[in-house]
Amino acid sequence: MRIGLALGYHGEPMTQIAPLVELADRIGVDSVWSVEEYGADGVSVLAYLAARTERIKLGTGVLQLAGRTPANTAMTALTLDILSEGRLLLGLGVSVPWIVEGWHGVPYGRPLTRTREYVQILRAAIRCEERVTHDGEYYRLPYHGPGSTGRARPVKALLDPVRTTIPTYLAAIGPGMVRLAGEIADGWLPGFYSPEREGVITAPLDEGLKRAGRDREAVDITVITHAVRTRDLAKARDELRPLYAAYLGPDVPGVRNTYFDLAREIGFEAEAETIRAHHREGRRAEAIAAVPDALLDEVALLGPLPRIVDRLAAWKESRVGTLALITRDRTLLEAVLSA
Repeated sequence: MRIGLALGYHGEPMTQIAPLVELADRIGVDSVWSVEEYGADGVSVLAYLAARTERIKLGTGVLQLAGRTPANTAMTALTLDILSEGRLLLGLGVSVPWIVEGWHGVPYGRPLTRTREYVQILRAAIRCEERVTHDGEYYRLPYHGPGSTGRARPVKALLDPVRTTIPTYLAAIGPGMVRLAGEIADGWLPGFYSPEREGVITAPLDEGLKRAGRDREAVDITVITHAVRTRDLAKARDELRPLYAAYLGPDVPGVRNTYFDLAREIGFEAEAETIRAHHREGRRAEAIAAVPDALLDEVALLGPLPRIVDRLAAWKESRVGTLALITRDRTLLEAVLSA
């Protein structure tokens, strides 16, 4: 199992970030992953780090489909791959409705259809071999619909690529999207992951793999999770409870909470229902307190360093190819890498 570093970057000075990534590059960390929500974009920081590092892979975790056309993402990916001399891992995701519609101002639509079309166009554009055409529900290249000039012709990317295929990872939580990852992706970024319960978590992935006639090794599972080194285990758990309460609690009519569904599927049904009930009634403190220790202990690395190192054994025995840790702790990163 490879070890990665996830930045969770939200605009801190690069004097705080670059030394950690440069250390990761020197000591053999496999990849560093950016974040993109509605603050820092997922590309700029990686372009900067590409110039400060030599071997570490650069992963976008994840670029939001709604914020870029497939052609725009192809241009960005090709450019970043050139700048990094072939080190890009391209993580994509549909995001969530309130960001897609509230921030990007476009309809959420049918994410499975959008993603399938997006990846098809993206890969064709990245190959730089042919003029790209597509006639789908969400994307039409060239566009000849309302408001068009009617004069557009297919276009091919004007670049000399380092690679004509770039590993494409899909962030997926719900079973439909996870199945799609199994069908078409090079890698899968789960919402959260428990080594002990991975049979349930990976079942839709395996369905997708089987449907497409692919074997397990076709899709790299990369898990991005928190790692907190502290002598006070209870404090470490309490640091994460608000985040997981925010994941599991929301219950918006017409919008499926896939985090909630996943928690129930893997055996935390009663706890998820309790968190949702508190959240629905506005009892935020109670919702946070209801996040179970067992869930946090399984999906994250928490506590004193020996406990974290011991916990790695379960992850190494799992199907996870890369465990990317959200941390700024150099000591922890070095210990986990050498364990």
